[in-house]
Amino acid sequence: MTLIAILFPFLSFFLRGRILTGLLCLILQVTLIGWIPAAIWAVISLQNSRADRRNRELIRAMYQQHK
Repeated sequence: MTLIAILFPFLSFFLRGRILTGLLCLILQVTLIGWIPAAIWAVISLQNSRADRRNRELIRAMYQQHK
């Protein structure tokens, strides 16, 4: 998924269900200069999404442990 975020930043957003963000990213990456910021944005967004999911799983595990 990280490779997709680098090569096709807009597709990374589309695959995660963030259509409007993907469209904005596509507009940004239409220019050659905008491709690099779009790729960086997509990779950072992907990493944040993974961290959020990991945190939710940890919170759920801690909550179940205290029951």
